[in-house]
Amino acid sequence: MNILMFGPPGSGKSTHSRRIVEDYGLAYVSSGDIIRYEIEQKSPLGLEMAAYLSRGDLIPDTIVNTLIISKLRRQRENFILDGYPRTPEQVIALENYLYDHGIRLDLALEVFTDEETSVERISGRRICPNCGAVYHVKYNPPRVPEVCDLCGSKLIQRPDDREEVVRKRYQIYAKNMEPIIKFYRGKGIYVRVDGGGPIEEVWKRIKPLLDYIRAREEKRREHE
Repeated sequence: MNILMFGPPGSGKSTHSRRIVEDYGLAYVSSGDIIRYEIEQKSPLGLEMAAYLSRGDLIPDTIVNTLIISKLRRQRENFILDGYPRTPEQVIALENYLYDHGIRLDLALEVFTDEETSVERISGRRICPNCGAVYHVKYNPPRVPEVCDLCGSKLIQRPDDREEVVRKRYQIYAKNMEPIIKFYRGKGIYVRVDGGGPIEEVWKRIKPLLDYIRAREEKRREHE
């Protein structure tokens, strides 16, 4: 099965995407991971993308389309796309690629949270710049405030985790997703799941959808 996973900042969509990968054996294609890799490598493209993110702006569609579709060329079936497409222009690029290669999408799943939940989850995040450990000032605080439990380094807040940036990212997401949701609802594959509450509670809302799709796919293959 082929899945699109959407969600505003802090919705937990990436956590659940990885759970889907583990439980259902799909390939994971994450726009965030691809972008972060380029940024960590400090390539010219990575530096350019980092500048957009630090302002809370979206990375230009032409860049993102190239990065994602190059991944899809190596994984044409049984994939989950996390965080893509995010703009109507990206939808057009993706749909053209899928049509040209005879690839069908089974589900466009949005894990939804409101703006205040997103801000609380992300702005409270702290990262260890040395070992990469991740904390949260409320949900997963270090033993000593602002100090990494593992290596003793001073924790930092990433520039794109600042409250004002998160709010801007959320508002951009909400605005851009409106026509995308309408499009995939029209195709009959869009489902919204409440992303509030503990991870396991959200997962219990997601799993029945995936089990249904898998059973449907198995039944269809039996009749082919």
